[in-house]
Amino acid sequence: MAKSTTGIKREKPGAKGEGEYLRIIIRPREEFATFRIHDVGSTGHIQRVAGKRSSGSWDTQAWLISKEDAHMENGKLVADSQDAKEVLEKLGSEPEHIEGDRFKAKPPKNN
Repeated sequence: MAKSTTGIKREKPGAKGEGEYLRIIIRPREEFATFRIHDVGSTGHIQRVAGKRSSGSWDTQAWLISKEDAHMENGKLVADSQDAKEVLEKLGSEPEHIEGDRFKAKPPKNN
């Protein structure tokens, strides 16, 4: 659980598996000072979570893929749309299930 500024513990996004998106974390959030979410392709389907480092540079921290565009099968993430397939192919490794709707993967090799 994450600790809020009020001292009350809350679940991390996607920890319970009840959300609308599958989250693929590719870099630790601690590397970034602020975040923005960008729609990629059709609105509300694939979203890129971009983080700004203290140096001022931006990079992808995570991908959010709508549950309409991908699903979990036998512990693996399977794309149901072309956009989701393209995102999964660009990752530096196959997403590994952490818990709930959360996965982790390595960043692409060219980044």
